[in-house]
Amino acid sequence: MTFPILNKPLRIVPAMPQRPPQANIPQTLDAREHLRAVVLRHVEERRETLVPPLVVDELRNQADAVVERAGIDPVYRDYIGVLINNEVWSEHLASVPFGRRLLLLPKCLRVEDKCPAPFDEFGLLCKQCGLCTIQDLQEEAERLGYAVLVAEGSALVMALIQSGKVDAIVGVSCLSVLERAFPYMEAAAIPGVAIPLLQDDCKDTAVDIDWVWNVVHLTSDDRTRRLDLDALRTEVDTWFAPDALDAVLGPADGDADRVARSWLAADGKRWRPFLTACAYKALQDDPAQPLPPSLRKAAVAVECFHKASLVHDDIEDADERRYGRDTLHVEHGVPVALNVGDLLVGEGYRLLAGCGLPGEVCAEIVRIAATGHRELCIGQGAELGWRKQPAPLGVDQALDIFRRKTSPAFQVALGIGAALAGATEETQRVLRDYSEALGIAYQIRDDLEDLSETEPVAASGLGAPSLLLALACDKAKVSGRDRVMKLWRDCGTGPDGRAAYRTLLADLTVEDRARALLEAYKEQAIRTLPALQNASLKGLLRRVVGKVFRVEIKGWCSEFETRDAAGRQAGAQAAR
Repeated sequence: MTFPILNKPLRIVPAMPQRPPQANIPQTLDAREHLRAVVLRHVEERRETLVPPLVVDELRNQADAVVERAGIDPVYRDYIGVLINNEVWSEHLASVPFGRRLLLLPKCLRVEDKCPAPFDEFGLLCKQCGLCTIQDLQEEAERLGYAVLVAEGSALVMALIQSGKVDAIVGVSCLSVLERAFPYMEAAAIPGVAIPLLQDDCKDTAVDIDWVWNVVHLTSDDRTRRLDLDALRTEVDTWFAPDALDAVLGPADGDADRVARSWLAADGKRWRPFLTACAYKALQDDPAQPLPPSLRKAAVAVECFHKASLVHDDIEDADERRYGRDTLHVEHGVPVALNVGDLLVGEGYRLLAGCGLPGEVCAEIVRIAATGHRELCIGQGAELGWRKQPAPLGVDQALDIFRRKTSPAFQVALGIGAALAGATEETQRVLRDYSEALGIAYQIRDDLEDLSETEPVAASGLGAPSLLLALACDKAKVSGRDRVMKLWRDCGTGPDGRAAYRTLLADLTVEDRARALLEAYKEQAIRTLPALQNASLKGLLRRVVGKVFRVEIKGWCSEFETRDAAGRQAGAQAAR
């Protein structure tokens, strides 16, 4: 498969076998992010006294203090200790040039039964087979200038440290290995940041890739590296409270305006105005400065465009529920909903024109919005045209609809925020490429969520021209595609039809392929960023991918859970 932006093959890494998570590491990404935020606050309050290297006893005392203060389960104490150590070293790591850093990866990240790579005295020699994440991590780190080793063993690391060629280490490993390696790191007194593996059975393991990417790319040139994205998103959310909207939009003028504002204030993920704020902040000399009123107006305008598109989409798709409530056309009727959608489009352009910006900047943000609006409608038109005469859907056809229908909203959000900050055309070009990949990944994620949804799915859910349908058509033999299309059509007939279609998708194992494509397009979004000259924007957009696609780590099977529990009990008895 060729990626349409860069005209290069899009490499798809197969899903790793599911393994039991480490019992003393939080099982969900949200939980891990929460602990990182707690540790960050703890360290920030003690930055002057927590001077690395911290000795083991000091680290344990600090971890105990975090556990007690935040009411955290003590089982996570060692994990919190790693986070504290990382945080006190992070500023030092950021100041070390990439060419003086070592990335240490464990060989258990490979797919052991299929890995063709041999070993020598320095560890695994990756054959670039594409079966695991080692290839991506090694390629990117070496491109930056890192030395990379895929091996375990403190002796080898110490030899490199003593050679004087390594001034900082980024290490990926399980907690037990990190604990054994800590005394060597402490003795060497060089910056060391560790990313624990998510499993602990030393075979076919996995790691939080977004976390690794963020640490590998950490640089003091990125002024946003300490920016609290969750706090920024919370601030953006406050802009859509009724009183806040009235302050930006002025008094409501009639029933249509009141309905429009109620819809604008309704639940939503607010990713698009958040991205507008992110792009603006990253391009500021001081990202800690408060956001100006012009940025708030522009961000609300971006959400006006998005909410208008949802009103119109719901009518076109005959959807009856959104945000856990009736859609606008169900609640107020189609004529009112159409009018409100049009009103929101006009409101968005009114806000952009009223930002109080120089004429050339105002013209640019209006141009960005209009171009994105046009492209989105063309993409929606392609989908509606296909629905009039549905035929077996090609994968490239589905992805092209995503590119034209979903990606423009991200490009508008980022492009407007960047334009407000005076971004160059080259920066805008990279943002367009990044948005294209991000939008495709986002729509794939939506398709997968529709598949796993336990509640009834509307006509535009499983019955939409989705990537899952395209993959099913691709995998079914030519003679079986008519059956795929029939079951797709039956999705709109009721629960039995949806259940039959879900069963077919499961039989054709399209979900794994879709998840692999999701990861590939997320990665492709990140791969567009090296062309950016601004380190802060580059770093922030890399972190944004992790925020937008924050997902819960799946549970593990009871067989693994039982085996691990037995293993821990046996280990405890042996230690007595």
